[in-house]
Amino acid sequence: MLTHLFSLRNLAGLLLGLCLVPLASGTTFQELNAAFGIPLWSDDNLWGADSAATAERLGWPEESTTSTDSSYRKYSGPSDLVLGARAYSLALYGENGKVSRLSLMFANKGDTGGCDSPGDKPKTPSELQKREKVIADAVKKDAETICEKLTAVLGPPATDRYGQGSQIRETVQRWDWKGLSILLSAPRGQYAGLRIIPVEMANAQGRSRISNIELQARVLSKIEKRPNGDVVLKDIPMVDQGPKGYCVPATWERAMRFMAVPADMYVLAMAGHTTIGGGTNLVAIAEGARTAVISGGRRFDLEPGKVSVQTVRKHINHGLPLMWGMFSMKSVGDAMGERKDARSTMTDPTEWRKTLDPARKGAKKIAIDRNQGHMCMIIGYNDKSGEIAVSDSWGPSYAERWMTEEEAAAVTQGHLMFITY
Repeated sequence: MLTHLFSLRNLAGLLLGLCLVPLASGTTFQELNAAFGIPLWSDDNLWGADSAATAERLGWPEESTTSTDSSYRKYSGPSDLVLGARAYSLALYGENGKVSRLSLMFANKGDTGGCDSPGDKPKTPSELQKREKVIADAVKKDAETICEKLTAVLGPPATDRYGQGSQIRETVQRWDWKGLSILLSAPRGQYAGLRIIPVEMANAQGRSRISNIELQARVLSKIEKRPNGDVVLKDIPMVDQGPKGYCVPATWERAMRFMAVPADMYVLAMAGHTTIGGGTNLVAIAEGARTAVISGGRRFDLEPGKVSVQTVRKHINHGLPLMWGMFSMKSVGDAMGERKDARSTMTDPTEWRKTLDPARKGAKKIAIDRNQGHMCMIIGYNDKSGEIAVSDSWGPSYAERWMTEEEAAAVTQGHLMFITY
């Protein structure tokens, strides 16, 4: 039972040395594939496997590809079982063309939702309480099922801690096998999650650090200056939040990964007290992520200025995207979508600016619905056209869209945050 697996005795034993983590070297990769129910391994060396080929074998669609890393994510159906439990989100991450880690999410507060319509928020306190119980029971059941399956093939786990900072540090059950660690976590009422990561990463509790000099050179190389005056940050990882209201944790994951800090939107959602169906406390998630950001050698800061091309310019020119709290108004979203094709062929920003005059004038009349709070990234600007580039965590089609600075000023919540070196 989980109460036994999460015992203080196991934790105390772990603290005496990670050599107590079970080393199931006699288990074959074929036995692991059979236990998982998916062809994850093609040989004993998962970290030497081609990430794209592995994702294709698994049938997990591409989510994002940059010059250095990639991700593949599948939002599964009821019949998709891994380790005997329904897997809602299956994500594989690659670095320099090789598999670098995996994150498998089972019952959880975002995708499960306690009903048949993920992202549908409970409307009454009693409905919320009912759904919370459904999710808590499902998390506990899935964790027990997964633990039993892994124990049967790899032996009993050790108890460990994983993550940087009290808000995102988890108690996990850990199995080690041929250079990798399998970590099972089940924070009460939050999620049943499984990570597969290099042993070194597990021993460092997820900490990963590159120098500020190296990072600065990397992010400055991501600034793309186009002939039409666009200045845009390229190579920002995409995270598809799916049908749930996880725009805030998904945006944080994208920003952290761009700044070389490992992150997972499900863990960040827990730190941000994200509610069933969506809705995240911006202060809480910032505090929860702060320690991880600092441990990665970065720092987190706020931009006190208003949303404008001038404000955006000073950050983009340093290779730093902004996390922006705004109101996702349908009229603005529709306008960006309608302009997208024409803008993609724009060569003369001065002439293009003239076509945007009606949008600029109409921005003063935008009616704000404060129930439509949203977070996205600001990734670029164009001085001559007076536009700002935004990126939403809704998949590749929303990776880059443009709005006038007047539209941005009309829908802003006033929250601009960034991670810097």
